[in-house]
Amino acid sequence: MNTITIEYPPEILWAMQEQPEEFAKDARILLAVKLYELGKLSTGLAAKLAGVSRETFFFLLGRYSLSPFGTLPDELDEDAAHASEASHFE
Repeated sequence: MNTITIEYPPEILWAMQEQPEEFAKDARILLAVKLYELGKLSTGLAAKLAGVSRETFFFLLGRYSLSPFGTLPDELDEDAAHASEASHFE
């Protein structure tokens, strides 16, 4: 796993009223949401970056007024293909 280190002044934690661990978690989520919004990551990869399940990431997108539908056409095609494959097993 790759890592990234971001230096920030302690005033950030005071201003946000967060502990360092909480701030790091929020920063990961915000980075994942933004990269998804820009079309750089699929919901699956963004969820991995955020450290949450894909379903939880869908919920998080709603908190930021974003939709998990329509951002990446290839991802929708992939989801449709998986759904079609799954219906063949029923």
